Amino acid sequence: MPVTIDRTFSADLGERWLERGRKRLQSADLTPHAETFGVVEEMADGIARISGLPDVRLNEQLRFEGGETGLALTLDADSISAVLLDDAVRIEAGMRVSGTGEVVRVPVGEGLLGRVVDPLGRPLDGGPPIAETDTLPVERPAPAIIERDLVSSPVETGVLVVDALFALGRGQRELIIGDRATGKTSVALDAIINQKHSYMVCVYVAVGQRASAIDRAIEAVRTHGAPERCIFVVASAAEASGLQWLAPFAGFTMAEYFRDKGQHALIVIDDLTRHAATHRELALLTREPPGREAYPGDIFYLHARLLERAARLSPELGGGSLTALPIAETDAGNLSAYIPTNLISITDGQIVLDSRLFAANQRPAVDVGLSVSRVGGKAQKRALRQVSGRIRLDYAQFLELEMFTRLGGVSDPRFKATLTRGERIRAVLAQTRFSPMRQADQVALLAALNAGILDAIEPEAIAALRPRIGSVLDASADDLVAAIEANEKLDDAALERLVDLVRSLTGTGHG
Repeated sequence: MPVTIDRTFSADLGERWLERGRKRLQSADLTPHAETFGVVEEMADGIARISGLPDVRLNEQLRFEGGETGLALTLDADSISAVLLDDAVRIEAGMRVSGTGEVVRVPVGEGLLGRVVDPLGRPLDGGPPIAETDTLPVERPAPAIIERDLVSSPVETGVLVVDALFALGRGQRELIIGDRATGKTSVALDAIINQKHSYMVCVYVAVGQRASAIDRAIEAVRTHGAPERCIFVVASAAEASGLQWLAPFAGFTMAEYFRDKGQHALIVIDDLTRHAATHRELALLTREPPGREAYPGDIFYLHARLLERAARLSPELGGGSLTALPIAETDAGNLSAYIPTNLISITDGQIVLDSRLFAANQRPAVDVGLSVSRVGGKAQKRALRQVSGRIRLDYAQFLELEMFTRLGGVSDPRFKATLTRGERIRAVLAQTRFSPMRQADQVALLAALNAGILDAIEPEAIAALRPRIGSVLDASADDLVAAIEANEKLDDAALERLVDLVRSLTGTGHG
């Protein structure tokens, strides 16, 4: 049977197709465009040597032919040295590279809270992509002096030895420094965990750490703290050197978003010693001239421009704050090494952890003699400042006397009283991990210490006494708790009430 073709239908179809083609041709931009691109000349050790791209700026983000990204780290007369921010396996000589015209930007906003991300804001926790669309550059200028306000509000860490002797203020930069495995990360995590009682946003930045150590830190915050108000920026030791170098800057940018909105943020960088080593590695690979200990000449400027971004803004700018707790590692307790010296000079104080104290089971192993806070004391709550005034001096005298008693016994009653009080101070300052104390409980415990109530009990009993103070205060002295939280000064009668409450827990009676 012959097939009949509807030629009218076919002609209409052809006309419509032709009309669509003409419209597409008319809308197409056929004017010539100039495109500048470079070529990878050499690729080795995560560093790409690129020729061309004469208009690329320092720290500009580069885009490779396969979609990988890099960072222009050094600019020479005829080439660029770029550090890779992605897997460099597929990058080879001859590939095209183009500039983006802007520095690396990272996502910021509420959508990052509770998430584990890499320094580029890509999720690492198996969750959905980051919902926020706002981005900010990783390199941002530090607030000017006129834009800053005085550090006058405390950051409550829940660690008694820190809050009482080396108080932190909002907007402060306090270095945590010590040998390997002395509890530096634990002190910082305790500060993060204690913010579950505040509205402070916390950012934990892991630089060059083992994956297992990072997992333990994140799990500790999820178990004991408020992870829904935390951001975890992870660049482990297995990641590209470029990501490790970028991590602290990305973390600061994410935290600054909340500071600029008038909120309060806390950032922990764990740690800057590894970050400095990464910077040295990249500098040597890009053939920069080495300086002291093979570090490049800009190592001080690198960390200074990073940590200066921590500040408390003036009320005209919202009054937000960003507090920084950078961590640094020493070798054999040498605080005079190059990187520790630099960081100590940049920050507003340091919390020094001693390996000998750690080995003696003093936790946290804080060296009271070498630690200092140059700003936070002005932000310390009045009641806590009342009861902590003489503790540092008394403890220093005890440590000195204890050293001499190792040579022989002490018969003088005054010396025995000093030793007794010093042993109780040491027991009071000892504290287990992830067991923060609110400041009202700290005030009550220190008031009892000053009154001599704790001298009648064994130092080992103080650890059992500590968790019972809170419930007693809530039941019998809630007005004093409110007064302490309101930053009011306590009179002698109020201090005596606190002492009596602690005395009732010890069962020692009035002496």
